[in-house]
Order: sequence, then C-alpha cells, then structure tokens
Amino acid sequence: MGIIFSILSFLATIVVKSIMNRIVSKRQLAAEVFMIEVEAPLIARERQAGQFIILQVDESFGERIPLTIADADSERGTITLVFQTVGRTTHLLAEKSVGDSVPAVLGPLGQPTKIEHFGDVVCVGGGIGVAPLYPIVQALKGAGNRVTVIMGARSKELLILEEEMRAIADEVIVVTDDGSHGRKALVTEPLKELCEQEPRPNLAVVIGPPIMMKFCAETTRPFDVSTVVSLNTIMIDGTGMCGGCRVTVGGETKFTCIDGPEFDGHAVDFDNLMQRLRAYKPREDADHEKCHQELETGRGGSE
Repeated sequence: MGIIFSILSFLATIVVKSIMNRIVSKRQLAAEVFMIEVEAPLIARERQAGQFIILQVDESFGERIPLTIADADSERGTITLVFQTVGRTTHLLAEKSVGDSVPAVLGPLGQPTKIEHFGDVVCVGGGIGVAPLYPIVQALKGAGNRVTVIMGARSKELLILEEEMRAIADEVIVVTDDGSHGRKALVTEPLKELCEQEPRPNLAVVIGPPIMMKFCAETTRPFDVSTVVSLNTIMIDGTGMCGGCRVTVGGETKFTCIDGPEFDGHAVDFDNLMQRLRAYKPREDADHEKCHQELETGRGGSE
C-alpha cells in the first residue's frame, strides 16, 4: 500500500509540475519594470477588472506577493502581470525567461471594480499604477463612459503603457516631474483642472503610490467627485486570515484582500497606511540592494 501511495504521489508531482504557469512572453517596460504573460487559463477566464493574483516564484523561497492582473486573454488562457523589482521575489521573477514557469499562482482575488455607465470618468495612474489602471479603463470604456486618463511619472523613461492607453481612452494627459515628456506637473494639477470644469467628472479612479492617491483624493474632495483608490498593502495569504493587509476606512478596519483592493478614497486613512508600509521599508531596501549585488557577482559566484 505504501509503495502504491508513493507512486501516486510521484505521478501527482509530475502532473502538477507539467501544468505550472509557463511564461509565454516577457518585456521590459522601464528601468526595473517588467511585463510577463503567464499561462493561467482558469484565472484568465474568470478574472474581472480590478482583481489580482498572489504568486510564489520559487518553491524553495516561500514569500508570496500580490500582483494586479493588468490584462487577460481567455482564448489563449493567459494573464498579463506588470511588476517592479523592489524585493527578492520580484527580482527572482524578473530573472525568469520565456518558457520558464511560476510554481504557484492563486486567483483571481479581491473584489472587482464596480463597472457601470457613470458618464465622464477620470482615471489617474502614477508610476507602475498605470498597469492596474489599464483593465479598468478598458472596462469603463466598454460600459460606454467617456474616459480621460492622467498618467504621471518622474521622467519619460519611467512612463509605461502610454500607447496602450491612447488606444482605448478618449483623452490621455501625460505629466512628468522633470518635464521630459508631456507636461511638467504633478497628476493633481490636471485632475484639479478637470474638477473645476463643467460638467465635472462623475467619478475618479486613482492608482499609484499612497502619497499620490492621498493628494488626489484631497484634490477631488472639495468638488464632491466620488473617488476610488486601489490599495497595494502588505499581504500574505490573500484570503483575509492573516490580517497583514488591514487598513482603516471610514474609521473601520477593512482587509484589502477580501474587502478591496478598491475603497472610497475620501474615507481611507492614508497616514496609517503609509506608516504600516514604512515599517518594512528598510528590509525591502536591503533586499533590493542585495539582489543587485548578487546579479553583479553572478549570483554569488565570485564570493
């Protein structure tokens, strides 16, 4: 009986490994920002705008990270993920090539974006936040909305998916901190100008660094423009059990993985969110530097 069980376990292992999520395309969008297309037919079929996955990049390295589904192709059975190398897991993921597999991909997770005909919608993306904004813009356009996209980055070299956004949005406004592309401004400036116009936007959707989302929410607040933000918090299991992704919204504790990731931007306690994220920043920076050192020395080969 023990021999039969061992054989079955071995065969199961072979089957699992054979259907692991294979990378079918890979592209570098900017410095340390990558896009990969991964085979995940069940997720591709079920996902909706605004949802995310959790992946484990190495069987011997147990960290699990959340990544928003930037796009999906149900016919090909693939999902598209965009990520920035900030820690060990994302560096390991960036080192993978087309044909390699990702051992574990769980999803779709989270509540999907509420998509309906709102009217005029402004979507604001900062940095890598443009990637999770893309499927939301697609869905909002599909529902008949007029969508204006504001894209911001520190410089032209760090802008991503501009052509893709221009292909689906009614209007795209590009701003950079240094003025190297588009308008020299922060995203809050054109956002305020749109809110001052009549008719003002019926909805604002904002995704980016927490500080950017905070000031965008404060920009729309005086104009009473409903504002949705998508939070990228510390997350472990993605099912609401660990509590690592908790945030305060309207004075109540919410869990980003099951209650979000999208919340009313005017109700989120951004200061508390940023304080929690800063707690792990030194460790994240140390891992980032270590990964670069390992790459420069051939992953420790000369040490």
